[in-house]
Amino acid sequence: MIIIGEKINSSNKKVASALEKRDTEYIQKLAKNQAEAGADYIDVNAGIFGEQEAELLTWLVRTVQSSVQKPCCIDSPNPDALEKALEVHQGRAMINSITGVKESRQKLIPLVKHHEAKVIALCIGEGGIPETADDRVRIGGSIIDDLENEGIPLQNIYIDPLVQPIATNPSSARIALEVIENIMNRYPGIHTVCGISNISYGLPSRRAINAAFLTMALAKGLDTAILNPCDPLMLSSLLASEALTGRDSYGLKYIAAFRKGKIK
Repeated sequence: MIIIGEKINSSNKKVASALEKRDTEYIQKLAKNQAEAGADYIDVNAGIFGEQEAELLTWLVRTVQSSVQKPCCIDSPNPDALEKALEVHQGRAMINSITGVKESRQKLIPLVKHHEAKVIALCIGEGGIPETADDRVRIGGSIIDDLENEGIPLQNIYIDPLVQPIATNPSSARIALEVIENIMNRYPGIHTVCGISNISYGLPSRRAINAAFLTMALAKGLDTAILNPCDPLMLSSLLASEALTGRDSYGLKYIAAFRKGKIK
């Protein structure tokens, strides 16, 4: 399972304040904690800052990578901000994200190719977010075909089914799970990814819902998740799910984590 640590996001008030102050210590602590907890990528987002986004996103990449030896998942739809952040990034970054909107995709594909980046693709079309799983799979397949035609290898593509809150649409979890299963079955070698905590927005005791959804998504084939790796419940659910789905043969990773006190 590939883990993308979600905590350095400007939508969080404390992170936004740290960005305004250029609080290096705070950002680096978030990065270190996530890396130590098992994150493979550190998500960085400065999207709320408008004209300052490019400058702050670049600062985030430098700040994070000066404290941990992890690649970043650079979260922005802004080609200029992405380009500047990619120029200072060390190693192979992940770009979050492109969509099925042709005009937007055409601006970002050259960056993906030039930097040999991995890329998250959202199942959003010209008409917005489709209501059905079939339409999302169709859009996801179209994006995959387009990226492969551009020479981007399948193993560098991560399809996001778009997880929406069940508080606003009771079918959200079912739709996302269907998309994950269908994409993984139809395109061997592809990755699927989603922001786990989106599912519980607006509900109490969100951690319980997030953990349950993570387990269900892994059973459908999800192999990459944007989540909080510092949450013991999430990490325990992840490790248990990998053992149950056969991804962790004989539960060896689970046993090792238990011995280190990571299973809660």
